[in-house]
Amino acid sequence: MTDNKAVDLLKRLVACQSITPNDAGCQEIIRQELAGLGFVFEDFSAQGVTNMWASHGSGLPHFVYSGHTDVVPVGDVSKWHNSPFTATISDGYIYGRGVADMKGSLAAMSIAIKEYIQQNPKHPGTISLLITSDEEGPSQFGTKYVMEQLQQRNTEITWCIVGEPSAKVTVGDTIRHGRRGSLTGNIVFYGKQGHIAYPAKAQNPIHAALPVLAKLSAIEWDQANADFPASSLQIIDIASGVGASNVIPATLSAQFNIRFGTSIDEQHIKQVTATTLAQQGLPFEIDWKENAQPFLSRKGKLLDVVQSTIAAITGNAPELCTAGGTSDARFIVKSGCEIVELGLCNDSIHAVNERTSVKDIEQLTTVYNNILSKLFL
Repeated sequence: MTDNKAVDLLKRLVACQSITPNDAGCQEIIRQELAGLGFVFEDFSAQGVTNMWASHGSGLPHFVYSGHTDVVPVGDVSKWHNSPFTATISDGYIYGRGVADMKGSLAAMSIAIKEYIQQNPKHPGTISLLITSDEEGPSQFGTKYVMEQLQQRNTEITWCIVGEPSAKVTVGDTIRHGRRGSLTGNIVFYGKQGHIAYPAKAQNPIHAALPVLAKLSAIEWDQANADFPASSLQIIDIASGVGASNVIPATLSAQFNIRFGTSIDEQHIKQVTATTLAQQGLPFEIDWKENAQPFLSRKGKLLDVVQSTIAAITGNAPELCTAGGTSDARFIVKSGCEIVELGLCNDSIHAVNERTSVKDIEQLTTVYNNILSKLFL
């Protein structure tokens, strides 16, 4: 394998200003990179989101690499050492928006697939690539939408690797085999507005709400286990007041988010929360938004191959992890496939001067290629 091919491809991808949900031509660059190999390319774009499904071969087993071309905004451009959309190499690192999350993984996947197929044009089964421009945004018309279309035509997936930045220090030190669920609650407590000098004639929702919010944040939902950390509820916003210092407000609004494992479910969270909130005595309303359900991939050949490949190439014994935010793996796992997340380091993702090691990109390309070789023996 020629290691700098992935870096060269990454430079071209970074030059595309693909702030979510704009693909900005990234997927066309990847399509051209894979052209002439016999891939069947399909466009599943919808509602301003660009989605590409590329498949090679036929039948089972069916392996999928999945990733996204969209990136978050760059922030304060003046704080970047170089233009965020010009990939710059310095001291062994390549800098630019999206190099770690996750254009670096996309470049490594594309080159790994290309070189594997060049060497094995008649490989057994199917190798596919699922790329979206809607992962950093609402994620409604990206991977979720593509998977719905694939399921309608009964496309089976055996194994999948999502290229999210999973590593802590170096490629392969951590892989994700599941993710926690995410549930957001928006509460409004209703008191009675009045003059601050006559508190007996009013009902202060702040005084009533703060103690019960403290109780809510102190609930022990479950305990950590071998696969998931303990579930955690965090209050993230509180708002009240009318802008005057002599008015007891009529309402207090609060927002919280809970990240939870598979030992509890959404219904349990809602029930316990409602019971706890009712203790404060004032009328209240709560609206819920489900961001993701927790999942844990079943262990099998994919995990065994990924772990042994990483150990052979990097010397790392990967830590299995379910921490972090949400990812598109939550949509793909519903197909019943074995799935893991394996990518670059996440120490600078979404930050100013996002960077990744050139060595890590080269190693990740080799890991991705060798995983294919082992799975399709």
